[in-house]
Amino acid sequence: MPTLKNRSFWLRLLGSALSGGLIVVLLAQNWQNVLAALRQVTAADLLLALGLVFASRLFTVARWHTLLRAGGLPISFGESLSLTFTGLFASNFLPTTIGGDAVRLAGITQRGYDGAVALASLAADRLVNMAGMSLAAPLGLWQVWGASQAFVRPAFAQKIWGFLRRTAASLTLWLHKPQSLALSFLFALAHMLCMFSANYVLLHALGGELPLWRIIGLFSLSYFIGLLPVSVNGYGWQEFATSSLLATLGGVDLSVSATVAIFHRLLMLTASLPGALTLPGIMAAMQKQDE
Repeated sequence: MPTLKNRSFWLRLLGSALSGGLIVVLLAQNWQNVLAALRQVTAADLLLALGLVFASRLFTVARWHTLLRAGGLPISFGESLSLTFTGLFASNFLPTTIGGDAVRLAGITQRGYDGAVALASLAADRLVNMAGMSLAAPLGLWQVWGASQAFVRPAFAQKIWGFLRRTAASLTLWLHKPQSLALSFLFALAHMLCMFSANYVLLHALGGELPLWRIIGLFSLSYFIGLLPVSVNGYGWQEFATSSLLATLGGVDLSVSATVAIFHRLLMLTASLPGALTLPGIMAAMQKQDE
């Protein structure tokens, strides 16, 4: 009899297929517009966007490394770099119950570092990133409000405020080292700026016209929507959410918004490829421990 975890995985896999199918249908219906948009993208545009994505990954490494060092782990930046890219590769290419955080934790403990501190640092790393995204989310909510004031009711706004307060409260573990926490938060903001700028480059290369602040707001909303456990690793669902927000709130042509969302995913996959060099060793050690 299938377990609850297995059922959840297969339901999320179905969600990925349905969301991805919607994107495919959307692109097929507007194929001529998609081709016209793709002809406007140059190699320089793609390289610039990819460079920004790689820069965002380095800021992600720095964010977690700062938290690890603040927790007392004498880990080198090179080790943090290797483990972060390994986790990113696992998250993007292993649609299983083994997530990137589990791989990072396994890699930390295999190197002889305190697993409890590493686990706490992973939780703090997630929360710092969410706190940064929460800072940008009002730019997206403002656009939702402008599109339909009836949508953002006081009760909904109160829930958003409650979420922000809970996120801040969860960071109390690291508040005894405010300088490290602040530095980690700055790295999170730098990571976000690089990612949003990459999407700005892609959108404008495809013929879309949106100011950077609106892209920041819409992609921050897409980030939180993508956290819903609808699909495996957000495949399909994240792209559907992004393209829908860009089209409905940003006024971007549907063919362009869907193409931007797919390009964004491809760049994320490409930027995580260095993690393939170290993943096999960590996975082999994890399997050996299970045995």
